[in-house]
Amino acid sequence: MYHGRSTGKGPTTPTQIYQQPPRLLIVQITLPSWADTCSNLCEALQNFFSLACSLMGPSRMSLFSLYVVQNQHECILPFVQVKGNFVRLKACISELRMLQREGCFRPHSSSLHLAVQDGLQQFKQYSRHVTTGASLSFTSLEITVLTSQPGKKVVKQLEEGLKDTDLVRVRRLQVVEITKGDLEYMDSVSPAEEPSSDESSILATDIDLQTIDNDVVSMEIFFKAWLHNSGTDQEHIHLLLPSRCFSNISKARDDSMCLKCDLQERLLSPSLLPGTADGSLRMDDPKGDFSTLYQMASQSSASRYKLRVIKALNSSGICESLIYGLPFILRPTSCWQLDWDELETNQQHFHALCHSLLKREWLLLAKGEPLSGGHSLRQPASTFYVIVPSRSPTLLVKAVATRELMLPSPFPLLPEDPPDDSLKIVESLLDSLELEPSYNPLQAWSHLYSHLSSTFIKPQGRLHPSWESQALRKRPCKAGQLQTNRVRATVAPLPMTPTPGRAPQMPAASKSSSEAFFWPSEWEEYSWGP
Repeated sequence: MYHGRSTGKGPTTPTQIYQQPPRLLIVQITLPSWADTCSNLCEALQNFFSLACSLMGPSRMSLFSLYVVQNQHECILPFVQVKGNFVRLKACISELRMLQREGCFRPHSSSLHLAVQDGLQQFKQYSRHVTTGASLSFTSLEITVLTSQPGKKVVKQLEEGLKDTDLVRVRRLQVVEITKGDLEYMDSVSPAEEPSSDESSILATDIDLQTIDNDVVSMEIFFKAWLHNSGTDQEHIHLLLPSRCFSNISKARDDSMCLKCDLQERLLSPSLLPGTADGSLRMDDPKGDFSTLYQMASQSSASRYKLRVIKALNSSGICESLIYGLPFILRPTSCWQLDWDELETNQQHFHALCHSLLKREWLLLAKGEPLSGGHSLRQPASTFYVIVPSRSPTLLVKAVATRELMLPSPFPLLPEDPPDDSLKIVESLLDSLELEPSYNPLQAWSHLYSHLSSTFIKPQGRLHPSWESQALRKRPCKAGQLQTNRVRATVAPLPMTPTPGRAPQMPAASKSSSEAFFWPSEWEEYSWGP
């Protein structure tokens, strides 16, 4: 099986730096747990795709397909391009909402692996069709199985059913168990990045098992991990530290210790989203607001972009007004081209650096070394960054101002003794405010999802691409039931175990009337405070 390696050849381009591999989502529906899961899953999917379809700049998601498995497997969305297809994705999610929530049916263990085989066959056929006119950025597929069944049981079913299946085109196969967890006991690590228990690990035949809680926020966080750049063809950044600070470490040619790191975004830039207050000033920029550091790292192929540490700072020695742009996260690289010993040593040194900085209460001041621009006589401008340690094995990177960017700020010192009357009035106002120990962004909801969804206008004409079959399947409607059209995939269906007739579908579930979510302040403890 493929171990996280991208199959694209040649150096990574800025257009490809964000793009993720095609994804197949298989939802295993079991009763009665589906009644508790359906609304949360559908809302999380719609919120996620309203965001993914709205992001300007290079497409971060290429293809997406959705299967459901009940007493048999069924494709309710063949592979489609994500960007520009929100209307169709929303219609698919609406159909997912209408799947029955009550009653019973007899599930068949063979249906799950047949869905994997059918989706893989469909992806191969799509690839053959597309590559006749253009090349795909990715030739391997990531498959995620969402289930309410015990995860280990599902893994064993897949292992048994797929043991004779050619999975060379599968980049990753993942089983995600939806559990009934309590929000207040969630830790600060997103469930998409780290399993929630010791049992959530890579098992047997390279099937990744993890768990997420049955709530909208946890599911959103899981799906948003699909927007991260998870390519492992090369490391993104070289962090250089003066070797004289490390007596027992062998010196490189430039007398520096080199930590090989990958970059990860901390948050999405509002300038990448149409119609947002912060993004309105950048609507004329097709690239969006990409940080200089991330942009230059994405263009670095032959020689990596370098951050050279030049000084240490006290943790309180930087004024917040000097920091600009979006922060980024550094973590030890997972580049497949490095051998295991080098990867392990690099990770150990990275973790030791994080521990030492926290113990000393230090920050690092680093200078970005621009990539060589040929034989130009003009010296490129440098950018400076402050590197902040975290209690997680990561470092936060923020751009800081230089002398050339500074504007005069002739502000006098604050008077020591304000008038008593004014002081009493203001203090009484402040006393009426609720005091929180820290800012939790999961409690601040800006209605962005509903705003983005409303910006999409249903296009006229056909929604399905030409490669799909033109035959539409119409289901008989009962009283109070919506009639839906579903596009069949072009691949021939795999033989299925004879099953009883499919149970009738129930009317679509009404969306919760509540427009707000309530989360405890202990939901996530962030490593980087204000």
